[in-house]
Amino acid sequence: MTNVKPVDVVADAVTAGEAKATAPSGALVLRGVLGGAVLAATTSFAVSATVSSGSPVVGAVLFPAGITIVILMGMELVTGGFALTPMAAVRGLVPWSAVARYSLTVIAGHIIGAAAFALLYAGVLTGFGSHDAGALGQKFVDTAQAKTTAYAALGGAGMATVFVKAVLCNWLVCLGVFMGMVSKDTIGKIAAIWLPIMAFFGLGFEHAVVNFFMIPMGMLLGADVSFGDWWLWNQAPVLVGNFVGGFVFTGLALMLAHRPARSAAPDHDAAAAPAAPASGSGSAS
Repeated sequence: MTNVKPVDVVADAVTAGEAKATAPSGALVLRGVLGGAVLAATTSFAVSATVSSGSPVVGAVLFPAGITIVILMGMELVTGGFALTPMAAVRGLVPWSAVARYSLTVIAGHIIGAAAFALLYAGVLTGFGSHDAGALGQKFVDTAQAKTTAYAALGGAGMATVFVKAVLCNWLVCLGVFMGMVSKDTIGKIAAIWLPIMAFFGLGFEHAVVNFFMIPMGMLLGADVSFGDWWLWNQAPVLVGNFVGGFVFTGLALMLAHRPARSAAPDHDAAAAPAAPASGSGSAS
C-alpha cells in the first residue's frame, strides 16, 4: 500500500513543520532562493503557454510543475510553511518566534530568487534592451497592473477582494502540500499535488511567491506600478491572506478534523477481576 491515512498525514505535517521551524537560517534562505526562482520560471512557462494558446486553462494545467518540483526537491515555499510551522507551534514543539524566523528568512530568499529570474528573463524577452517584449511582455505588464492598481481603483472593496483571493489561494496550495504526503511513491505524490494547485491558478487567486515574480517582472517591462502599489495593494495583504488560508483553513482545520483517537477505555470486568499472583519478584515490562 502506498497511500497514507489522513491522520498520519497530519502527524507527518507537524513533524515537517518542526523541522522547518528549527532549520538553520542560512539553509532556509538558500532553499527560499531556489524555490522562488523555480516558481518564477514555471510561472513564466505557464503564462507563455496561456499567451501562445489563447487559453488560460493551458497555463493552469502546466503551472503545478513548479510547486511540485519545490516540494519533491525539498526547497522552501513559505506559503506551505504557513500551514506546517504553526502546526508545530500549536502542538508546543517550537515557539512562535521560530515560526516568524522561518517565514521572514524564507520570504527574503524568495524575493532574491524571484527578482534574479525576473531580471534575467526580462533581459531575454527584450534582447537586453534591443527590442520590445512582444505579446508575452504585454501580458506581464497587464497582469502586474491587474494585481495592484486595479485593486487600488476599487478602494476598500479592492483590498477585501485581494485578501479573500489570497486566503482561498493558500487553502488550495496547502491542500496540495498535504496531498503530497498522501502517497509514498513519486507518481502518486505528483498526481495528488497537481489537482488543487491547478485549481488555484485557473481561478486566478493570489499567491505571494508568484507575485514576488509577476509584479516586478511587469514593472521591469513598463507596467505603471510603483513600489508602494506593489506592497500596499498586493504583496502585504496577500502575505497575510495566505497565512490565514494556510494555517486556519488547512493546517488548523485538518489538525482538528484528524485528531489522534484516544486510547480505548479499560475493560471494567477485567479491571474488577483479582490480579493473578506474580511468579517471582520481577514485574512484567
